[in-house]
Amino acid sequence: MNDAVSRQEILIVTGMSGAGRSTVANTLEDLGWYVVDNLPLPMLKTLADMADRSGGALPRIVAVVDVRGRDLFADIQATVDELRDNATVRVVFLDATDEILVRRYESVRRPHPLQGEERSLLEGIRLERERLQELRASCDVVIDTSRYNVHDLSTATRELFSDDNTPGLQLSVSSFGFKYGAPTDVDLMVDMRFLPNPFWEPELRALTGVDPEVKEYVLGREGAAEFLDNYVAALTPVLAGFQRENKRHASLAVGCTGGKHRSVATARELADRLAGLPGVSVSLRHRDLGRE
Repeated sequence: MNDAVSRQEILIVTGMSGAGRSTVANTLEDLGWYVVDNLPLPMLKTLADMADRSGGALPRIVAVVDVRGRDLFADIQATVDELRDNATVRVVFLDATDEILVRRYESVRRPHPLQGEERSLLEGIRLERERLQELRASCDVVIDTSRYNVHDLSTATRELFSDDNTPGLQLSVSSFGFKYGAPTDVDLMVDMRFLPNPFWEPELRALTGVDPEVKEYVLGREGAAEFLDNYVAALTPVLAGFQRENKRHASLAVGCTGGKHRSVATARELADRLAGLPGVSVSLRHRDLGRE
């Protein structure tokens, strides 16, 4: 394939059973990707070769694979190494907590693929997690779907891959509350609990970081402006380096106690500033806003 014309893109979507592979596959198919479910990984090279000879008819391919492969980690590593000479290949891993996976399986009343007749549902999940531990650590993108419903996961997938053929870096900035658990699927994380909490100001307690009064309070505290200036300056070479290394997607999470005031105001300010960097497009999400 001539890179000057088009470089084929291949996503290998894998991860924990019940973490949302079908939802991601359906969303990618809606976005124009050619999706193949349960294709044996050795056959992906054949499919890629056929697509390469199709004159650009199949520029973006998704292969959805699961733990039922004999040695999934070794198979994926070998496949990726073989394909990367002629294509951009990334491995996407979908994960969720054991508690959430148990709840999802119980809601659909289906057995886990590794449960069998002798294991409990939780034992099957833990066995799968053990088998996939090495693979998860090596993946290009990890999406923790524990707090996502079907619509949230579809939206997140669109944010990550809808404009995937656009050069540059897509940066996802999100706010969250530590009291609800820190996200596990982010590249960068900052803690804004070093600033005074607007929650203790009676006139600000019911407001959020979206409101001008809270923004003015948070960004006007001692140390806030210094942090923002220095952090954006520190991130500038990092994001430029991501682009040089062909990293298309990165995520930044901004936390405070409840995900309502400081993290929201700071995430919005960082998103505005970082959106002005060369080659960077930014999306903004507030994970826990409205939970209190």
